[in-house]
Amino acid sequence: MELDKLNEKQKQAVITTDGALLILAGAGSGKTRVITNKIAYLIEEKNVNPYNILAITFTNKAAKEMQSRVEDLIGIDSKRVWISTFHAFCTRILRYEASHILYENNFTIYDTQDKQVLIKNCMDILGYDKETLNIASVASEISRAKDSMVSVDDYEAEATSDYRNSKIARVYRLYQEELKKNNAMDFDDLIYNCIRLFKLHKEVLGKYQDKFEYIMVDEYQDTNYSQYLLIKMLSQKHKNICVVGDDDQSIYGWRGADIRNILEFEKDFENVIQIKLEQNYRSTSNIINAAGTVIKNNEGRKDKKIWTSSDNGDKITIYEATSENDESLYVAQNIRKLTEQGYKYSDFAVLYRANALSRKYEEAFMKYKIPYKIFGGLKFYDRMEIKDILAYLRLIDNKNDDVSLKRIINVPKRGIGAKTVEKLEQYAREHSISMLDSIEYISQIIGAGKAQESIKKFAVMIGALKAFAKILPVSELLEKVISSTNYENSLIEEKTPESQSRLENINELKSVIQEFERTSEDKSLSDFLQNATLSTDMDEDDKKSNYATLMTIHSAKGLEFPVVFIVAAEENIFPSSRSVLDESKLEEERRLCYVAITRAKEKLFITRAKSRLLYGKTNCNLSSRFISEIDKDLVINEKKEYYVDEDSKQAYSLHQKYIEKYKIMNEHKKDEPQDIKIGTKVSHKTFGKGMIVGKTGGKYSIVFDKVGVKTIDTSVVKLEILS
Repeated sequence: MELDKLNEKQKQAVITTDGALLILAGAGSGKTRVITNKIAYLIEEKNVNPYNILAITFTNKAAKEMQSRVEDLIGIDSKRVWISTFHAFCTRILRYEASHILYENNFTIYDTQDKQVLIKNCMDILGYDKETLNIASVASEISRAKDSMVSVDDYEAEATSDYRNSKIARVYRLYQEELKKNNAMDFDDLIYNCIRLFKLHKEVLGKYQDKFEYIMVDEYQDTNYSQYLLIKMLSQKHKNICVVGDDDQSIYGWRGADIRNILEFEKDFENVIQIKLEQNYRSTSNIINAAGTVIKNNEGRKDKKIWTSSDNGDKITIYEATSENDESLYVAQNIRKLTEQGYKYSDFAVLYRANALSRKYEEAFMKYKIPYKIFGGLKFYDRMEIKDILAYLRLIDNKNDDVSLKRIINVPKRGIGAKTVEKLEQYAREHSISMLDSIEYISQIIGAGKAQESIKKFAVMIGALKAFAKILPVSELLEKVISSTNYENSLIEEKTPESQSRLENINELKSVIQEFERTSEDKSLSDFLQNATLSTDMDEDDKKSNYATLMTIHSAKGLEFPVVFIVAAEENIFPSSRSVLDESKLEEERRLCYVAITRAKEKLFITRAKSRLLYGKTNCNLSSRFISEIDKDLVINEKKEYYVDEDSKQAYSLHQKYIEKYKIMNEHKKDEPQDIKIGTKVSHKTFGKGMIVGKTGGKYSIVFDKVGVKTIDTSVVKLEILS
């Protein structure tokens, strides 16, 4: 252990082992060190069996790092500690217990693309128009329901009076039936079905409650309702639950994360001990203080003050560019200048609110020959050729996976048309069998012809590969798949740069599988497919490490860089236009700004453009309110223009006119706040009817019937009093 290397608060967090513990860990405060030392302390000092410890985090990368650090501390015993992500943990439980919910334990996990394909199929069966009922929005609504533990029956009951939701309810039901038929689960099902398993089979829940005497959860501020419920259920017997998080870094409300889980932890668990880790080991004092002056403007947070013993460091540089061209060249030229002073390209990160903003920085980096990589684009496992090969492997592993079969039955081309596949699928549905099993009856489905022979050959090939899968390691099975399907040769014959890139990606997949076999205890095909499906682009290990990083602020969570540029810091971009009239969303945007600032270790630049061409329109935006919230003593303003042309001059003139117009429009915008009692029923023009449950000054916390809790500033938006 490293107790002698910990500060007093960290040490206290490590040795406080029994009961409910909330560790509020500020940015850069060494929380991973605390968790790993806590695991070591439980094993070495408290004589806890490693088998009885569970540690959960949010990404594979974080789980692997935690596992590695624990192994460094305690050696081989670390292998017996359950350290994983929520989804991997639930998958492991479900592999053991699948029969209780009538699944086979080799179920396939469908990713986002697979999910949308299956939802599209369901909508086709139901005859729903994809233009009036968007596939992505249906997928999102089904995810929301599962995250909230709303079953198909409950969703249907709630949706009876709503035309759109009643349609989604029918899609939801058919989608779940199709998943079950395919012996498949989507990401949301992994947690949903684990909780359902525990609720339906108390003896199974009891087994895991007995097993996990000590439970630790990292990044607790990012948990949603189903994740909260899972932890609550598992910890009920021993009540030794330690959660680590930072409410100031809760930035995933849009995907279901509920900040109340960490803010109200003391209400959910008994006799909670709270420990604050407030010393930052990452950034200079100026950077930490800048983050603090921004986040203190949020009301929905726990009181804490992050500090550092580091030097003040450079002040934060604010640059107001004339246009997006000027701004991007400013960033590129500063990177070039700093590399001449000794920085590496890998020391730089450019952070933005939305992926659509990246293009100008790419162009500037290419102009100045700055190597870069964009995160948040198409991840490795989402590339077409990788999805194709994985579909073969998934069908080999799970014969019921109709989504995978439909993807590759004519890839590479075998002369099997869409109409033939439709007939095969219809027969399978009518007879309640898999599409692979229905091939046995292909002669009566489509009659004689080339397509029939091609389908029979396909089935024979899959059968042979299934036999190989029982005796070969995954790496050798992959070679059999590539050769049997003629996939690699078909790409070689194309002789295009794109096909060459796809061949390189397939070779990289071979490397990935070799690494999997070298490092994993379970080397089965099912386990490899599980790892591939649950991975993210941030889990990928890129050997070419000397490049500048371009990424969204959300993607940067958990990372750190010596030099950070926060770009496009403008109203309606950051904070986003969707958040400026909703106090709870605005507070999340401010937390996002806090995260962005605290990614910087040594130097921080914040830039904005007076005019910006984005989404096909040139807009004049105000400077982000977050810039004005930083203490003026912590910043310096740069005025030099790096790129000036006639368009920029014209844009600047428009911007000045816009500012004057904005001042006039907003001169009397804020009125006196309303004085309304808690418990009063009110109506909001956007959110509908609700009840006031809290009050701070002129800001009211309101539970709305349809959208839940929102914070409304009545000096800006007036409420209609109903009772």
